[in-house]
Amino acid sequence: MAHDRVVERRSAGRAGGVGRPRARAEADPEPVLPGRPGRRRRGRPVSCFDSADESAHYGFSVCMLLQQYRAQLGWEAAPVVELGTGDASAIADVVAGLPDLRVHSYDISADSVESARANIAGRGLSDRYTVELGDFFDQADAAGGEPVTTAIANPPYIPAPDRDILMPELWGGERGNDLTLQLLKAGYDNVITAVASYADPVTTVSTAADLGYRVVNFLAMGLDYGPYSSEPKVREHIRRIVAEGRGWAGDDEYMVAVALFTRDPAIPGDRSGQLLRALQL
Repeated sequence: MAHDRVVERRSAGRAGGVGRPRARAEADPEPVLPGRPGRRRRGRPVSCFDSADESAHYGFSVCMLLQQYRAQLGWEAAPVVELGTGDASAIADVVAGLPDLRVHSYDISADSVESARANIAGRGLSDRYTVELGDFFDQADAAGGEPVTTAIANPPYIPAPDRDILMPELWGGERGNDLTLQLLKAGYDNVITAVASYADPVTTVSTAADLGYRVVNFLAMGLDYGPYSSEPKVREHIRRIVAEGRGWAGDDEYMVAVALFTRDPAIPGDRSGQLLRALQL
């Protein structure tokens, strides 16, 4: 699910808001069911080991982290909030696979909200996965009036000097981590978010530490450049971030990790160093 090979992504339409275009570009092969060659799972409950959507790595990682830290995160008693919904496929599969999970999601794109609600309803999850049109940072704290301690996000992270790039919706700010930093500063005890190796993860991890967060755990994988990372303006900007020692990218590849950041002293461990090493830093 290379971030710039799958255009089903979030966009930083305005500070604090997230939306995603609905068209999909160069898609990676869709996973098939284990032991059932050629047969794909669609609209059926899945386990954490079976995610057949455009953001498979993200959905798989969120599911694994939520399941591994079920008791500590307490999501059986309180909802999880999501920054950016897109078409909801990735997290709908997670909700289907974790029957006690409830998610309140927010997106600034009316088209994305309409598509997401239809996909969620088609999976029979409307009672546990809700989507609201609006700015996450304006509305998420009031999600149902219930206490919320955990937020999840797969934000745009293409770095560039400005949003004048092939797909502006994928722009993550000059360093690629604008929304990630904003989410960390929003005050949630637990944040599960994607962290890209070329989007200044050094600043992301150090800022998280300054805010009292530790990296409890993460799942990382290597991805190939697609047309949006390969755009000359973006590629040159990534080279500058790498030259400054703030990120990593190969000639045509980079790393992405989905990490659980926490400020909860009851959740032990700090893998911040391991996260940076997994991102080749």
